[in-house]
Amino acid sequence: MKRMKSLLMMCFIFVMIFSLAACNSTSDKTASTKPASNGGGSKSGDVGTVNIGYTGPLSGPAAFYGKRTLNGISMAAEEINSAGGFEVGGKKYKLNIVSLDDKYLPNEAGANAKRLMQENKTPIIFTPHSGGVFALQVFNQQDKFIIGAYTSEPKVSDVGNKLTVRIPPRYDGYLKPFTDYAMDKFGKKIAFLPTASQYGKDWSAKLKPYWEKQGGKVVYNSSIDFAKETDFFTIVTNALKEKPDVLFIGGASEPTAKVAKQARELGFKGGFIVMDQAKLDEMKKITGGYDALNGAIGVMPLVDSDEAAVPEYVKNYKAKYNEDPGSEAGLNYIGMYAFVEAMKAAGSVDDVEKIRANMQKGLDNMPDKAKVYNIPKIGEDGGFESELVVAAVENGKIVPIKVK
Repeated sequence: MKRMKSLLMMCFIFVMIFSLAACNSTSDKTASTKPASNGGGSKSGDVGTVNIGYTGPLSGPAAFYGKRTLNGISMAAEEINSAGGFEVGGKKYKLNIVSLDDKYLPNEAGANAKRLMQENKTPIIFTPHSGGVFALQVFNQQDKFIIGAYTSEPKVSDVGNKLTVRIPPRYDGYLKPFTDYAMDKFGKKIAFLPTASQYGKDWSAKLKPYWEKQGGKVVYNSSIDFAKETDFFTIVTNALKEKPDVLFIGGASEPTAKVAKQARELGFKGGFIVMDQAKLDEMKKITGGYDALNGAIGVMPLVDSDEAAVPEYVKNYKAKYNEDPGSEAGLNYIGMYAFVEAMKAAGSVDDVEKIRANMQKGLDNMPDKAKVYNIPKIGEDGGFESELVVAAVENGKIVPIKVK
């Protein structure tokens, strides 16, 4: 009897173990999204899922910037999904945004892209920094995915990568209006204090010869590693010893604003050339208002744009994220809508060559609500082409600057 009871008890235990294992296995399958073999879509009933990748800084000093680029993509995806998704080749699809943190590091961006392709088969991967774009361009044509490149770095287009779409305008278009304004208002001596990233180095390499060609002089030339430095007193002090009329600053908005604020606290009265990555409206949150940024020239804040779609977009974005959108949110919002329209025109959610070939139709067919910027075409280099929207801060207010 004792032996029989022992055998019955062991049988009961084994039955319970196998039952629990089966439950756990079912739970795991329900929670995960199984990637489809077709490279971008997965089936869920009658509606397919297109996984869209994102690798960008979601932690560290550039996290504020990275989250806002992701917000633009996510908001567009949620609007499209809420409207019932989109139809390609007679089938309905919805979007699933898969985001990974790369801490603003190119090697992490490359590793993330590999993971996104292997685990989620993402036909499009957004990344908001030139270092990340360059890392992805090493293998994206071979691995068959499009890079949604949120960077104004001209080199990402100049390399001839056929599966890269550059979303913002090239920054070399800003050289003339920024230089003209700063020289006319303040003088010809400039100190360089941009971000130490590859993007900052490339921007500096373009601005320096242009500034000098216009008769200007670079009196101090350095950079700041925002990933390592948080107190800029020493480097700003050294720059101001050379008595510059203008400071060239830039990078993510928060640390860039801290550089401007510290310069003012140290007595700097001149102007600022602000790289297009940093946004004036986001900087004012750190400087305590626009007064500290008087004399700064940079990209026009989206909230001050006169495009017809902007007021409704700003209202919806603010309701969702409890803050005003910057241009990084607005441009990535446009980018997501344009890619979806390109998929529809291509008749495929995973043939990346066809999707890329239909990007012009993607821009042409965007709904009016998505047109928070006027982007009429994509150039032969794979970059969106639009008018440069430039602004300066004068007497504590944003003033539009006309660009020919």
